[in-house]
Amino acid sequence: MASRVRRGATKALRVLTRPVRRAQGHGGAGLGGLVVEPYRGYGSRDEIFMIGRVFRQSPGIPGEDPDSFRAQWRDLRRRIARRTVAGAAITARFGGDATRVETDRDGYFRLRLQPRDLPGQPGAWHPVDLVLEDTTPIPAEGAVFIPPDGCRCVVISDIDDTVMHTGVANKLKMLWRLFVEDADSRVAFPGVAALYRALHAGAGGAEGNPMLYVSRAPWGLYEMLSEFFQRHGIPVGPVLFLREWGLSWTHPLPRRATDHKQALIRHMLSLYRDLPFVLIGDSGQHDPEVYAQIVEEHPGRVLAVYIRNVSNGATRVEEIVRLAGAVARAGSSLVLAADSVAMAEHAAGIGLITADAVARVADEHAGADTPPRRETARITAEPGGTTTEAAISPDAVADALVGDGTVPATVVVEPECPASLPRATV
Repeated sequence: MASRVRRGATKALRVLTRPVRRAQGHGGAGLGGLVVEPYRGYGSRDEIFMIGRVFRQSPGIPGEDPDSFRAQWRDLRRRIARRTVAGAAITARFGGDATRVETDRDGYFRLRLQPRDLPGQPGAWHPVDLVLEDTTPIPAEGAVFIPPDGCRCVVISDIDDTVMHTGVANKLKMLWRLFVEDADSRVAFPGVAALYRALHAGAGGAEGNPMLYVSRAPWGLYEMLSEFFQRHGIPVGPVLFLREWGLSWTHPLPRRATDHKQALIRHMLSLYRDLPFVLIGDSGQHDPEVYAQIVEEHPGRVLAVYIRNVSNGATRVEEIVRLAGAVARAGSSLVLAADSVAMAEHAAGIGLITADAVARVADEHAGADTPPRRETARITAEPGGTTTEAAISPDAVADALVGDGTVPATVVVEPECPASLPRATV
């Protein structure tokens, strides 16, 4: 156990110190140098968006072995000691467009560019040229994902309690589970990696559908979430944090995330205006409320809503019933899923993924403590309903959510002829 803890601590230190080592700028070459930390961005042929941060960071020691334990501890202290820089000027260039922005009080900068032409084929990560103004200008490079022409939908997924178990979005817990406990260590929900790979590939096998992730965690977890995605083989995509957690004496609590999430999804709907959306979340937080409002505001744009069933408290049931009504009236589908297999089966049924992908999700789920829970209730919405009660029976949804009282139930709410994607051409 002691040797495993030491190995885990070494790996954890590498992840914790990665932002210091990868920072682009003068922080590794001169005392008190400025560095740029751009985060993965997203966009379309018309617009791209990116967020990043500027820090003042102390240098490393030239010639020191960066993999030595002493160097890693020193880099950890460098990360803790580095400070954000407000008012720093950044110039960005991409696809023939340019913009100049300044960092806010917490050191963040936000970029919006409208390219006239794309540097290369879409469907891959494209480099964005950045320059941080200083006595000697500091060049840096970011990256944005622009989906290919053949993509057929956009997937927006929560992370906390949807991709990974609750409590993992905590630095110490995540590091312990990723690097000290067994490889899988119940960090990711069983089958979620195979499901997300299938959604990214689509029924055509190489659609490159955008995968956009949102989290209530602070930006400080960005590197650890990236490591988590890599270790579990989850498709890489922009991770968009809903709260910047810039704490101060006048604002001692993190800022609200719910309104930010609604605004984010509305922005995505506008950016990818020609594509249907798939929303994935969980029943334990505010996802049902947020998604219900989005579906009501944008009828016909959301193809399916997948909610991981992690809570069946009375308040949560009420919100899920409201979501079920909104989804049914819009002609979309809601799957309150006990596991990833239930989501995959429905996704294959409406043309999002292949039937073979369902088998791969089931295989990945096979090692879970609880076997896949098959569909326990299917509720068909009556056409022409103008209220929640007219579209579906709230009592039917509430009763179905109870299941047999031992494991979460799987409930599917959809119209008689649910919306689906046309058959993919392979």
